[in-house]
Amino acid sequence: MFDTITDSFKNAIGKIRFHDDEKALKKATTELKKSLLKSDVHHKVVKELIKTIELETKKNGIGKDNFLAALQHELTRILTAEGNQGFVFVSRPPTVVLMTGLQGSGKTTTTGKLAYMLKEQKKKKVLIAAADLQRLAAVEQLRQICADIEVDLIADEDSSPDEIAKKALEKARDEMYDVLLIDTAGRLAIDEQLMGELERIKDVARPDEIFYVADAMTGMDAVRTATTFKEKIGITGVVLSKFDGDSKGGVALGISHQVGVPLRFIGSGEKMPDLEVFIPERITNRLMGAGDIEGLAEKTSAIIDEKTAKRVASKIKKGQFNYNDFLEQMEQMKKLGSMKSIMGMIPGMGNMAKQIGDMDLENSSEMKAIKSMIGSMTKKERENPDLLNNTRKRRIAAGAGLESMQVNRVLKQFKNAAKMAKKMSSKGGMKEMQKMMGQMSDQGSGGIPGLPR
Repeated sequence: MFDTITDSFKNAIGKIRFHDDEKALKKATTELKKSLLKSDVHHKVVKELIKTIELETKKNGIGKDNFLAALQHELTRILTAEGNQGFVFVSRPPTVVLMTGLQGSGKTTTTGKLAYMLKEQKKKKVLIAAADLQRLAAVEQLRQICADIEVDLIADEDSSPDEIAKKALEKARDEMYDVLLIDTAGRLAIDEQLMGELERIKDVARPDEIFYVADAMTGMDAVRTATTFKEKIGITGVVLSKFDGDSKGGVALGISHQVGVPLRFIGSGEKMPDLEVFIPERITNRLMGAGDIEGLAEKTSAIIDEKTAKRVASKIKKGQFNYNDFLEQMEQMKKLGSMKSIMGMIPGMGNMAKQIGDMDLENSSEMKAIKSMIGSMTKKERENPDLLNNTRKRRIAAGAGLESMQVNRVLKQFKNAAKMAKKMSSKGGMKEMQKMMGQMSDQGSGGIPGLPR
């Protein structure tokens, strides 16, 4: 997500080779300034950041380590605004959140993503209210999203938005929902009619939080509109949508500092699981190329069942991993979100995340072929791949609409992967894995030298 900015930090740090070299420091800050401005970071934020880094580095002695420490410290400060981080639940449910934003910002999809995160990761009972009656098909879009993620919806096209909010609040209280998310109408531009409607909903729902969904692709406009919403309606947090499509990424660096409210979440892909909590310290680590192991651990531990993981690990160790296990693991992986987003959270995998791009593992032709092949197997064949002789392979190929050669290749890949997994789970296997990861990291994987991993 932060490829361009991370590269600019690397280049700037590379300019400082000797201690007490003021010319090198000037070159580094000039390089950094140009890169940040190109990345759409607001000029006032850049000016403040560069000035503080120069002062801190000179005070502690010019050198690579001190420059790096000053950069890390100042980045975290710039990214931090007074207020809550992530999602905060009230002591007496339901926690009511008003989702606001301009039309086309991705507000409705973001509402679904947030509901999915709360349901899957936090194990909460979530209700969504469809109070956007301005945009054609907005209610229908929410119906589809709620059906897909299995979250309850309250909608009524014949009622007014504030009446829908009132009904939703009553239902949320009566039926003991943990969270109520109210999707509101947007406009192509801010107008009095929109603000009046939001005020009426706010009066009825008395929300604990008001999130403003800003389109990252709009750059500085996202900052301006968020500021206006803060002044007019009183937002408590910003959610940056479509951040995966913003190659510059600079808007995330300045929005909290400029608007004066915390950036709470970032949309990191098109799928429902692709919403990430924005925690300044963790984002600083990612900006510096050090990943976000804490965030990844939280995400995986909430999604992947511990008992299932232990059972699969035991089967891998014994060399008994089969096609049913494979399908089960693929279903778990889907819940984690896009592969690019996951790779970006692993230290030293910045470049690999770039190479992966927007690859959709679930819908790739290879995965479809594998699923068709497994679907053509009998229950016994799935459980025991060793049963697959030539006659069975030909039958499976015909059933899946594949060539025998394709089936043989997939079976071979599966066998090799099972062998490697077994080897990695054996004694000393993790050391080999760490060694391999270290080698990949040394080969220009996006991390910044000197930063703790």
